[in-house]
Amino acid sequence: MGSIPITRSKLPHMQQLYQARDRIEAQILHDFLDRHLIETTILGDYLSGAIGELPADIYPTLWVIYDGDLDRARELVARFLRGSEHRGELGSWTCESCGETVSEGFDLCWRCGQERPAPA
Repeated sequence: MGSIPITRSKLPHMQQLYQARDRIEAQILHDFLDRHLIETTILGDYLSGAIGELPADIYPTLWVIYDGDLDRARELVARFLRGSEHRGELGSWTCESCGETVSEGFDLCWRCGQERPAPA
């Protein structure tokens, strides 16, 4: 039985994408990118608990697993961050998927993960 050759382009090669303000922002971005079929991982997620023993500028960092996704991931993160500048203007919203009322500060439904609908 022969093995299937794996080309180098198919192997994961992580690239740093974004340094988050906190664990919550990192997880929200991770989930947002996952919904757009981009695999990421969060590194340094729990290091903030060691502040005092480690430098104080330790924040969770989002890494893209596959090089080929990096440019698209950057575009999506920029779009997400631009949208979050205007969150306060939009107010709370109702999820179209599950009907849950979601607070104005969130772009994803906490219950089902559905994205906030685009403003009309």
